[in-house]
Amino acid sequence: MAKYLVIVESPAKAKTIKKYLGSNYEVVASMGHIRDLPKSRLGVSIEEDYEPNYINVRGKADLIKSLKKASQKSEKVFLATDPDREGEAISWHLAYILGIDLNEKCRVEFNEITKTTVKNSIKNARNINQNLVDAQQARRIVDRLVGYGISPILWKNVKPKLSAGRVQSAALKLICDREEEINKFEVKQYFTIEGIGKKGNRKFTLKLHSFKQDKIKDLNEKEALEILNNLSQNKYIVSEIKNGIKNKRPLPPFTTSTLQQDAYKKLNFQSKITMSVAQTLYEGVEIKGHGTIGLITYMRTDSVRLSNDSLQQASEYISQMYGNSYKLDSFRYYTKNKNIQDAHEAIRPTNVNITPELAKQTLKDDQYKLYSLIWKRFVASQMSDAMYKTVSVNVKNGNYLFKLSGSVLQFDGFLKVYNDDKDENKDLVIPDFQENEELKNIEAKHIEHFTQPPPRYTEASFVKLMEEKSIGRPSTYVPTISTLFDRMYIKRQNKQFIPTELGIIVNDLIKKNFTEIVDVDFTADMEKKLDCIEEGKMKWRKIVHEFYDPLSKKIENAENTIEKVVIEDEVTDVICDKCGRNMVKKYSRFGMFLACPGYPECKNTKSITKELDVNCPKCNSKILVKKSKKGKVFYGCEKYPECDFVSWYEPSSTVKCKVCGGITVKKTNRKKEEIYECIDLNCESNNKKTSSKK
Repeated sequence: MAKYLVIVESPAKAKTIKKYLGSNYEVVASMGHIRDLPKSRLGVSIEEDYEPNYINVRGKADLIKSLKKASQKSEKVFLATDPDREGEAISWHLAYILGIDLNEKCRVEFNEITKTTVKNSIKNARNINQNLVDAQQARRIVDRLVGYGISPILWKNVKPKLSAGRVQSAALKLICDREEEINKFEVKQYFTIEGIGKKGNRKFTLKLHSFKQDKIKDLNEKEALEILNNLSQNKYIVSEIKNGIKNKRPLPPFTTSTLQQDAYKKLNFQSKITMSVAQTLYEGVEIKGHGTIGLITYMRTDSVRLSNDSLQQASEYISQMYGNSYKLDSFRYYTKNKNIQDAHEAIRPTNVNITPELAKQTLKDDQYKLYSLIWKRFVASQMSDAMYKTVSVNVKNGNYLFKLSGSVLQFDGFLKVYNDDKDENKDLVIPDFQENEELKNIEAKHIEHFTQPPPRYTEASFVKLMEEKSIGRPSTYVPTISTLFDRMYIKRQNKQFIPTELGIIVNDLIKKNFTEIVDVDFTADMEKKLDCIEEGKMKWRKIVHEFYDPLSKKIENAENTIEKVVIEDEVTDVICDKCGRNMVKKYSRFGMFLACPGYPECKNTKSITKELDVNCPKCNSKILVKKSKKGKVFYGCEKYPECDFVSWYEPSSTVKCKVCGGITVKKTNRKKEEIYECIDLNCESNNKKTSSKK
């Protein structure tokens, strides 16, 4: 029988750690929380100074029994749950269940799951940090009081199974506010002036900047035409040329927020997928030549701090693989924002010598892609700046000043490893000019523009906003967004977040009756108070008391004053083939569908399908827009399974193949241009690698 018992949260983590500790250690998993507030009732005794009434999690009786049995047979128990507030609380509950003295040094935490770190952490076990536990309790109780206080009001006055929350309601308001901005936005026309020229075989574009040192902007058409007339009466003379050097510094290593944003932009990973894959990389995977190892550090962090050991490792690797010109003379430290916690390092590889290509042999595709992103960002953060040679040209026409600038990469530096593929990193080569040179044959023209409304949030931009506004913490971004979708408060349209009618109604109701709950500053202030509890500067019961006293009065008032909201379903012209009623549109967590309004007498439902204005090339039936189980859009014949036509690319109804006259599909090339390729792989156009541009 093993002398020591180590309890972690997940079986995968247990499996990895067991290999490091040997036969004297038994490593088991708690499978997350084993005690929590009850689901069927409030579970907080308000009259007893907000005492939480914890119970054992339903369905875990056998697990708790086995943990107690293993604990009794061990000389010592180590609680090695995740290194954050939630993990600390799980250890605290485990200590209660197993009868472990809170003064005992039983708490083990590690930011990375490697053999050295795990063994050192066991040697340096500490007491359970009650301040961390209290911060988690305060958050849990406040969120319970909000949810169980306001949600029943929504059930009664809007519809069942809705919810409100301290973080989710503030997040919903941000999305609804943006939609309101878009709806109120007034489009305005304006003009800019450009001068198009050519020198040798290189074209260039001059941008009108100012008149008599006053910057020109937002011209109307009359002003633009007047300027064009004035320009035609004078010559274009190069008045100044400035050559310089611009250094571009690498981005810091990833935090939870920036990892989710970058994975969304570069890998098209939703935040939920990113965190799930990162969890597997943290808990441990088998790597040839290294055994089972946690490939990355803990993935819930808002710090960009790096350990000196990791910095030294990166420096040595960069020098060896890329040369000393790519290595920094001294370590580059990134300073943390004053509004963030710094308990953990940034997300980085635990061993920089395990390169993505080395790990690729055993990693799954999603794991490889995410690990590659994390590895490259970390290594690049410790590499030399990229260096650009820049040139800025001023061209005068009378009292008008035009500007033109260019840049050419002189030294790639960190871009050798991590290129964010933005246009700003690309060379912009302009002709060689001489001061006082006259530029001839310049074609000046006015360009029409229209102001654009603010964009809707994508998953990446919304995670960034939540971080900036201090709405929640890194560990809550994913569950918050998931809840908004699960409650059907928001939906996706072209990857953008749009509030549903239900979301707008719920937001308006909460905004009107519970101002603080949706107030971004109030929510951010609560996060600061939770941080103060963690730091031992405030008592958790006092924070809960200050929060709930005014809220309880508003809940009581709302229960007596809010009127029931009737949400009318949108009626369609689709007839129910079972009872003859006009079917209505309904929403589920998987999207919109048609349902019979005669429910529960008639339970008929239908999916909503979009037809393309193009026929199937195999059987001439309609082509439908469909979604795979993973939510990816594809195009298939309505006669499936009789007809097996399917395409990941959208068939075009307007562009025909220039060679065979058949259907083409729309694709995007490396330059992000739309191109159209024949759907028939045997067509001569595909054999010649030709395509049609729109």
